Amino acid sequence: MGDGPTILHADLDAFYASVEQLLDPSLRGKPIAVGGSGTGGVVLAASYEAKRFGVQGAMPGWRAKRLCPDLVFVGGHFGEYQRLADQVMSVLYDMTPHVERISIDEAFLDVAGSVHLFGPPATIAATIRERVRTEIGLPISVGAARTKHLAKIASQVAKPDGLVVVDPLHEREFLDPLPVALVWGVGPVTQEKLRQRGIHTIGQLAASSDTALQSQLGTSIGTKVFALAANDDERKVEGVRRAGSVGAQSAFGRRDPSPDLIRQVLGHLADRVAGRLRAKQRAGRTVTVRVRFSSRERGMRAVTRSRTSSDAVSTTLTLTEIAEQLVYAALGDHPDEAQISLLAISVSNLVDRPALQLELPVPSDGKASHGRASGVAGAAGPTADGPARAGSPTGAARWAVDTSMDAVRRRFGRAAVGYASTALSEHASVPEEFRELAEREL
Repeated sequence: MGDGPTILHADLDAFYASVEQLLDPSLRGKPIAVGGSGTGGVVLAASYEAKRFGVQGAMPGWRAKRLCPDLVFVGGHFGEYQRLADQVMSVLYDMTPHVERISIDEAFLDVAGSVHLFGPPATIAATIRERVRTEIGLPISVGAARTKHLAKIASQVAKPDGLVVVDPLHEREFLDPLPVALVWGVGPVTQEKLRQRGIHTIGQLAASSDTALQSQLGTSIGTKVFALAANDDERKVEGVRRAGSVGAQSAFGRRDPSPDLIRQVLGHLADRVAGRLRAKQRAGRTVTVRVRFSSRERGMRAVTRSRTSSDAVSTTLTLTEIAEQLVYAALGDHPDEAQISLLAISVSNLVDRPALQLELPVPSDGKASHGRASGVAGAAGPTADGPARAGSPTGAARWAVDTSMDAVRRRFGRAAVGYASTALSEHASVPEEFRELAEREL
């Protein structure tokens, strides 16, 4: 890692809404929201003009309209989002091969090896912004700094449509007065805990006791936020690498955790995650769910539950069932929490699975089995049938259904076929294309 501000963080501004304003110039300067219209609609993204009224992503459409009566709802052009985002990434790769794309609309760059071609980091950042604006028509903010975390903070400070370069000699002067909410990983719950200790700025956070933060926030989070506030970040910009996990999440506003809601949301998430695993010819032994509780008194807080087994999973129904068990375990451990606002699934501990290996009906005594395998999931012995065993009759049947649906979707699109319990649910009002664009490796 160099001594200069050679790490850039490029972040497209209000990306989905900006694309809509690009495609329809009559929307420019107006408060718009992608999605959100209709009963049960949810705002998927909002323009800066709408954000000034408090409109945010994952907000119910009716609430957004109440905050901003002039709000214009648009449906979304999902193919254009991917096409334009890829064009922006091509501009970044023109500057350096060291690009780490962390979502559809943002990426880190290491330009240390490019300064002899294109000038200092500030000039490279300005070139990126000019090219993205003139060649593609979208606003983009760029932060340049010595570390990844500082570059990301700089790009947030630069928004909307700006450039901030942090001089290595004045990093503390830049960081100290900024709000703690800009630290990567400090969400509303952590922010409230820090506020209770009188910590409002990054400077105050950096001056706190590491031990005290660990005690209040937990060892992992406390250590992480303290290091980032102190600008202790040795991470390098990494290019394309094979994912260590695959995941997806869904925010849906404050809702009662009814069985229908849990089944529908987890079904959609599992469908997406399992499909991506199969597309990569992989499966995972560890399933993790995240549940975000939401109450007016305590604010928001998230908990996770995981399960690891020797059998790797990549089928949709099996992943859904495991995720349900974990979510209900989390709800049972927090009976005082009445509502939830987000569910997430991730699968890790991945293994290659180019094809499904069927299990031989050989009982534990080594003699061939002439009868039917046990139909009880988790029964003892190699002949035990059950969805968690990928090569068992039930597991193989689920694999066959999923791979058949994968083939249909590749030819006719995702909407062509799906499980009725999720395809016909209220949760399906959020377009599948948007889910695919919004998801990232967890």
